[in-house]
Amino acid sequence: MAERPEDLNLPNAVITRIIKEALPDGVNISKEARSAISRAASVFVLYATSCANNFAMKGKRKTLNASDVLSAMEEMEFQRFVTPLKEALEAYRREQKGKKEASEQKKKDKDKKADSEEQDKSRDEDNDEDEERLEEEEQNEEEEVDN
Repeated sequence: MAERPEDLNLPNAVITRIIKEALPDGVNISKEARSAISRAASVFVLYATSCANNFAMKGKRKTLNASDVLSAMEEMEFQRFVTPLKEALEAYRREQKGKKEASEQKKKDKDKKADSEEQDKSRDEDNDEDEERLEEEEQNEEEEVDN
C-alpha cells in the first residue's frame, strides 16, 4: 500500500492528456482544476478497484478480472458506462488476438526460414561431399590408368 496519500494520485501528465482530449481546442484549465480532477480520478480508481475486489473475493479469487470491474461499475451505479467499457474490452481483446497471431506467424516464418537455410546448407554439404567423391574416383581412375 502507499505510504503517503499523494502516492495514490494518477500521474499529472496522464491527467493533462485526458483533459486536453476531452476539452475543445482553445479551452484552458487552471492548475487547481487539474489537481482537483486528478484527485477525483484517483479516488474513483481506488473506489472502483475496491468494489471490483469485493466481487473477486466473493468468487474466492485473488485476481480481479474484467467481469469484476464491470460488476463494480453497475454496483457503483455507473450502468451507462458498462456498454462502452464492454465494447472497449472487446476491441482490446481483438487487438491482442491480432498481435498474438501476428507474433505466431512471424515466429513460424522465422522457423520456416531457418529450416530452409538448414536444408540449403545440408544440400551444399552433400554436394561438396559428392564433388569430393567424384574427384577421388577420378584420381583413382587416373592412378589405375597410369598403372
